[in-house]
Amino acid sequence: MSEIKYIYNKSTLSYERLEQRFLDKLKRVFSYVIVGGLFAAIFIALTYTVFDSPKEKVLKRENSELTLQYEILNNRSDQIAKVLVDLQERDDNIYRVIFEAEPIPNEIREAGFGGINRYKDLQGFKHSALMTETTKILDKLSKQLYIQSKSLDYVFDMAKNKSEMLAAIPAIQPISNQNLTRVASGFGSRIHPIYKTKKLHTGMDFTAPKGTEIYTTGNGVISEAKYSKRGYGNHVVIDHGYGYHTLYAHMKNLIVRIGQKVKRGEVIGFVGNSGSSVGPHLHYEVIKKGVKINPINFYYNDLSPEEYEKMIEISSRANQSFD
Repeated sequence: MSEIKYIYNKSTLSYERLEQRFLDKLKRVFSYVIVGGLFAAIFIALTYTVFDSPKEKVLKRENSELTLQYEILNNRSDQIAKVLVDLQERDDNIYRVIFEAEPIPNEIREAGFGGINRYKDLQGFKHSALMTETTKILDKLSKQLYIQSKSLDYVFDMAKNKSEMLAAIPAIQPISNQNLTRVASGFGSRIHPIYKTKKLHTGMDFTAPKGTEIYTTGNGVISEAKYSKRGYGNHVVIDHGYGYHTLYAHMKNLIVRIGQKVKRGEVIGFVGNSGSSVGPHLHYEVIKKGVKINPINFYYNDLSPEEYEKMIEISSRANQSFD
């Protein structure tokens, strides 16, 4: 029941009942609503400005946790990168050295990813820089790990084939000690037998009677078998694989053909005096990846330490070569 209101009439000196119109009541109600709404809006604005809502508190907590996780992930990535660098150094300087394989070039290990928009989906967020940097680190690590994995697979295959590699690498003298007259000349600067001028002698000369057997110094395939009256004369080249080739020159006869497989110790021909030679002997060369190197380093299967030292001493003399 609504409250009845009275007003004092000064003319009649009495209280009279106040009759309220509907419009006045409506105005009063609207004023209450407006004032209340205004106070409610101010309260809500202050509340959401100064204080976080429960949902905002949850989101902020999750955001802080994600930021912390990214930082932890970056630290772990740095640790993994250090371990990977150590593994890469071992791979290049130990494993591949053992099996005489070339190290992986840095430009391959450090190669980046193409595409300028690779990380565009990570842009526009509060922590875009952190997310992008973390993703870049993980991408780089994943690629380097893939390359390292393939490298270790390659090294593992080489380890399985080590016996084949050791059988292929030149490791004996091409002429038996019992048939040698002497080692005429070794690798290095020597006097040319015809022109009498100093010239790089790219192999070793083994003096032996004509017809002395010549042995292949490692397993391989005959890549060249040629008769000639010039230069190396009648000669044979063997491809041993693993970057190695050997050459046998100034031969009398060849008993092998191109494409024929040979094994270490197998006879491939006989000592002669063909080509630019001034006496019966075998000119022997070892070529590794296209570079002629000193054969003296490849007789470890044939000679005792004392014999090896003697061979080095004789082959180092600056005497005249036979070719």
